[in-house]
Amino acid sequence: MPEIEDAACIFIIGSNTTESHPLIASRVLKAKSKGAKIVVADPRKTQIAEYSELYMRQRPGSDVALINGMMNVIISQGWHDKEFIENRTEGFDDLREKVKDYTPEKVEKITGVAKDDIIRAAEMYAKSGKSSILYCMGITQHSTGTDNVLSLCNLSMLTGNIGKSNTGVNPLRGQNNVQGACDMGGLPVVMTAYQSVKDDAARQKFETAWGVELPNNTGLTLMEMMNGAGDGSIKALIILGENPLVSDPDLKHVREALAKLELFVVQDIIMTETVQAATVVLAGSSIAEKDGTVTNTDRRVQRVCKATDPIGNAKSDWQIICDLAKAMGASGFDFSSTEEVFDEITSLTPSYHGISYSRLGQDGLQWPCPASDHPGTPFLHKDKFTKGKGTFTAIDFKEPAELPDQDYPLTLTTGRSMFQFHTGTMSRNCPTLEGELDHAYIEINPTDAKSLGIIERELVKVSSRRGEVEVETMVTPRVGKGVVFIPFHFAESAANMLTNTALDPVAKIPEFKVCAVKVEKMGEG
Repeated sequence: MPEIEDAACIFIIGSNTTESHPLIASRVLKAKSKGAKIVVADPRKTQIAEYSELYMRQRPGSDVALINGMMNVIISQGWHDKEFIENRTEGFDDLREKVKDYTPEKVEKITGVAKDDIIRAAEMYAKSGKSSILYCMGITQHSTGTDNVLSLCNLSMLTGNIGKSNTGVNPLRGQNNVQGACDMGGLPVVMTAYQSVKDDAARQKFETAWGVELPNNTGLTLMEMMNGAGDGSIKALIILGENPLVSDPDLKHVREALAKLELFVVQDIIMTETVQAATVVLAGSSIAEKDGTVTNTDRRVQRVCKATDPIGNAKSDWQIICDLAKAMGASGFDFSSTEEVFDEITSLTPSYHGISYSRLGQDGLQWPCPASDHPGTPFLHKDKFTKGKGTFTAIDFKEPAELPDQDYPLTLTTGRSMFQFHTGTMSRNCPTLEGELDHAYIEINPTDAKSLGIIERELVKVSSRRGEVEVETMVTPRVGKGVVFIPFHFAESAANMLTNTALDPVAKIPEFKVCAVKVEKMGEG
């Protein structure tokens, strides 16, 4: 993250950086004060766009076309890094052939971004020397989320802006320790550090350590689990510190699916909407009540040291998991401390192998850290990519799964507000933050509001093919014509009553950022 401050150009796409990642945004502003050019692409003109050299308002779901258009300009103008492409990549000819079709004129028609702005963005990114890409869920939460990320990788490799300081394709993770959860195998296709469950050698290593036989088939993603609960193929579910009854798409379906479970266990610290629906509640521990590590967005592993013991019958989360495992007859869960757990992790996890509690100190270490004398890795891919040569992926633009039509003429996108966090589990229990914003709202462009006869702060009904909510209007040019925005923090007016369950076919992430809706004055429809 410190490298952001010395980038010469920062391309921010699908990230409301100042509101969702204010500490990273402060580094972006420091870079700007040193002369960096900031380019922002987002369907909403968020606060970070006010600081940009160039703001591009693309149509929701048209990111691949926009990025292909930038690459078309870069290649046609000869701004690509020919030496880097020759020595460190493969598949360039296919990419070049693909993006030939994405001229600035054609991309303007697809995205709504002026062709001159596409050319200008391409030049700033390609010619700055040290260009960095920052992206967040505005890129990933699409039915084409994987295509979006691969396109950003294409752009980065095309210009040689990867594998050196102050560059890279940098995902801003949505919550604290998302990176750590993924590193520890919190995904249905891998064990720790992304070791595939289908890799016989990796799996056998874990089988030897744990004294069990492990399945070689992949598990289910979140939405697949919800569907399984709904169709009866899943009978029991344990949720740890998650609130899907506010955060998942198509909440009516989620509520019905969870109600069909024979056993529904939730481990949490606060009485969330999901906790209220549980068969059994396990009292977990807060960040102040447990030891362990977290891993942040730039792969930095850091110690967490508890300030106090858990209250009442609550336990540390790792202890609850071990108790559950032993109650079900498993062996090997007789840990006496988080340090013992971490030592087992490092023994089985190559990228963490050189990390220990004694080495972490106050500043932590960035993985990969393969040996006890290794200093950690500030940025990845310095001399070569992990897989050898980086592969360009020739990608065509695909429309979102659901487009506006005569019945649902507006496009809804969702996101966060500065004053609340995620499903409001903690922030809505803070009187100061609730005093700033305690209810949902819908941002609507003045032109759309006028055509609908809607005024500022009017209560309206917003509906999609999946459900409806009532929210207050905010008439603002922050969103473009035909686009509306609702923050998803508020259970009583949950944006995810409306959102689409369409999934990216690879990552299986729902398309939170695009769905078709209609807005009506109360009493109509």
